[in-house]
Amino acid sequence: MKTIAVIACIGWLLAGCGVESVSTAATAAALKQKELEAGRKTMQEAEKKIGESMQQVQQSNEKAADADKQ
Repeated sequence: MKTIAVIACIGWLLAGCGVESVSTAATAAALKQKELEAGRKTMQEAEKKIGESMQQVQQSNEKAADADKQ
């Protein structure tokens, strides 16, 4: 929704500059939105991998602690 508002604002601000400028701004905004979405996806994947690694470390520590008890 923010993207649409930003594009609309840019469109109104550039209305005097001609259709080409508005089109260019809209294209740039769309590309930026795609970059942001790709960044979010990458961040989510990294967080997932970090979480999995932390679980493995915790499990490994628990196994080591259990082995020490025996």
